[in-house]
Amino acid sequence: MNKLYIGNLSPAVTADDLRQLFGDRKLPLTGPVLLKTGYAFVDYPDQNWAIRAIETLSGKVELHGKVMEVDYSVPKKLRSRKLQIRNIPPHLQWEVLDGLLAQYGTVENVEQVNTDTEAAVVNVTYASREEARGAIEKLSGHQFENYSFRISYIPDEDGNAPPRARYSSREHGHPPGGPAQAKQLDFPLRILIPTQFVGAIIGKEGLTIKNLTKQTQSKVDIHRKENAGASEKPVTIHASPEGTSEACRMILEIMQKEADETKAVEEIPLKILAHNSLVGRLIGKEGRNLKKIEQDTGTKITISPLQDLTIYNPERTITVKGPIGACSSAEAEIMRKLREAFENDMATVNGHLIPGLNLSALGIFSTGLSVIPSAPGPRGAAASYNPFAVPEQEVVYLFIPTQAVGAIIGKKGHHIKQLARFAGASIKIAPAEGPEASERMVIITGPPEAQFKAQGRIFGKLKEENFFNPKEEVKLKAHIRVPSSAAGRVIGKGGKTVNELQNLTSAEVIVPRDQTPDENEEVIVKIIGHFFASQTAQRKIREIVQQAKQQEQKHPQGAGPSAPAPQRAK
Repeated sequence: MNKLYIGNLSPAVTADDLRQLFGDRKLPLTGPVLLKTGYAFVDYPDQNWAIRAIETLSGKVELHGKVMEVDYSVPKKLRSRKLQIRNIPPHLQWEVLDGLLAQYGTVENVEQVNTDTEAAVVNVTYASREEARGAIEKLSGHQFENYSFRISYIPDEDGNAPPRARYSSREHGHPPGGPAQAKQLDFPLRILIPTQFVGAIIGKEGLTIKNLTKQTQSKVDIHRKENAGASEKPVTIHASPEGTSEACRMILEIMQKEADETKAVEEIPLKILAHNSLVGRLIGKEGRNLKKIEQDTGTKITISPLQDLTIYNPERTITVKGPIGACSSAEAEIMRKLREAFENDMATVNGHLIPGLNLSALGIFSTGLSVIPSAPGPRGAAASYNPFAVPEQEVVYLFIPTQAVGAIIGKKGHHIKQLARFAGASIKIAPAEGPEASERMVIITGPPEAQFKAQGRIFGKLKEENFFNPKEEVKLKAHIRVPSSAAGRVIGKGGKTVNELQNLTSAEVIVPRDQTPDENEEVIVKIIGHFFASQTAQRKIREIVQQAKQQEQKHPQGAGPSAPAPQRAK
């Protein structure tokens, strides 16, 4: 529940006045209005509605001769580490915002809030109460390209307790207690529902979904705006395993009732989305796990083929057919197996997340890219569920302007040493190729998390030091080496894969022709783009290479069509 404080009210204002005013602005209040002398409190079940009310009314509407103030109502004891920053330029690059937030302390988490507003909104969690207080004092009203930041505390129900481990592109290090606490990880259920039933699930003025979430103690996100015109919409349910199953069962019942009344369809299957990296363990050796679930629950279960996967859609659809009760039982078993596999993966990496893969937290800061989960695939926020594997040491060759070398190194090497410590990477600057060289190569060695942090700070530093003009985007060239045998996979048949990659990331990806593999049988792939585009392209290429390696291990003789020759993507 998002409680709002309405201040600077005239003593003449009544609860009916407020209801009418909110209703006139299409912000209807479904709960009670708690009216005091000079102020009032109202509740909104949804954060998006709360943000809309604040942006629409605060400082803009006069009631009985006084201009209203509207903001989150957060008691002082809950004003801890969490802030909401609104009115962020929608094209602001991630590395710029990151640098700004980092000036006031350690940022543990940044989450994008999907809203209807033109400007972007993020929720930020600082490491301490003091840092959050400093940030809200210094950043409130901060001007950026005619946008003035608006900042509020948002309730931190856990007070000063460390945050639970969860998917986040910005959390670093181990969760409290290490892998032993993996059970606390938020592993949501994702299902597909026919678009025609979305309205019934939400209900009039949101009452149905409000009742559902209240009964099951869950958070249910219906991704209505994704994939306009699609016949199905993804739904994400966050709750305990029991709450998740109950919410899923209630959604199935709502859809079945609507189908019976409209005679739209006879049977509504349950469609669960799961990352491909987890599905193999759900199926089990020779399909035993899946067969057992079918037998135990009296359902028929099918899984979408591997051919349906693309570089931007790593999820497979698990379709369960049977009566609602049977489907609910199957869902509980399927999710138990998927959670098990996920928790094992998280224990393997010892709590370290691969940054940049929860792309929804970053997409708004990338010029020319919408949020990645809304990308062409029919799966919605698929990008949040990339496979977790033991982080390998990667080498990336990043090229920066020659005149920027001093800024990156810093006085007596202070900045580059600090950057290496922060990122957990080895960072070296190669000698110039000649006296007239316009660029220098920065060699970054470290796992994916370190690459993300090191490269992000380098992009940010170049912007901060004005090596690119204010209206110019920081675009750099990066080289990564891939096995020559996998170069064709990066390109794809007729250049299909690399074209998809470029459309997805907005980076230019080049696999030069006629490369002679080095002593390690590797060739160079060039990536040119802004930070977010470059990171996404690097991650996707690494995934393609990893898949190629796995297939080579299964079929060492290479019995298959030969890979296309390296080429420049057009």
